Amino acid sequence: MKRIVLGVQYDGAPWQGWQTQPNGKTVQDRLEAALQKFTQAMIATTCAGRTDSGVHALEQVVHFDTELARDTSSWVRGLNAFLPPSIAVRWACETPQADQGTTSDDQFHARFSATTRTYHYLLYNHPVRSPLLEGKVGWCFRPLDVELMREAAAHLIGTHDFSAFRAVECQARSPVRTMDQIRIEQRGDLIVFSLQANAFLHHMVRNIMGSLIYAGIGKRPPEWIAELLQQRDRSLSAPTFMPDGLYLAQVGYDSKWNLPQQQVAILPWI
Repeated sequence: MKRIVLGVQYDGAPWQGWQTQPNGKTVQDRLEAALQKFTQAMIATTCAGRTDSGVHALEQVVHFDTELARDTSSWVRGLNAFLPPSIAVRWACETPQADQGTTSDDQFHARFSATTRTYHYLLYNHPVRSPLLEGKVGWCFRPLDVELMREAAAHLIGTHDFSAFRAVECQARSPVRTMDQIRIEQRGDLIVFSLQANAFLHHMVRNIMGSLIYAGIGKRPPEWIAELLQQRDRSLSAPTFMPDGLYLAQVGYDSKWNLPQQQVAILPWI
């Protein structure tokens, strides 16, 4: 049995998130359908982190097990032949198989072997929405103060209980996460937020975005973010922001797995 790892990129706008659903309108459903057509076998996949409806991925990492022997380029070409234009396999590799009786640390796992996750949120800050960016960016028509948002974001760095930014339906056992860094860069009318943590809770990035925007428009002071962390009450923070501008950018792994991950700019087209 071989464990194959894929780097998958997708436009989340046409799909109802990553995780399989009865209606089949998810990224996982379409990827597994492509695997079935290519291999003539039913193959289940595991991803590094589920994305919600409308959320994109620059590099989602997926693994599956198979007895079939294919070279890496064959997996890429073969699967892409059966995938829609909004989903593409960018790379593939085979990871070493663990011997029977060894620990789980000796076997690659797309989710459990991950050490960091990085998300980008692309926000269009202009009085009028752009139809050319529809579905690809979030939009805020009120002027935003980037420095105020940076001050607010600084309170999120470190290990905290992120209950105030956790969706009610979140199934994570613990709300404690470690935020390594948050970068906020302005490029004309576009503001790019980059958040890196060991892991994220359900809707955590979108809930953080809503609260940072409150700070950016002056509705709340930057110190409000620290208060939210202490209060641990989701109802006190800002509403969940739109999914359109959210991208799973990269998942970090130990170099021992030797994955052919691709280094990209903040987004490939900017």
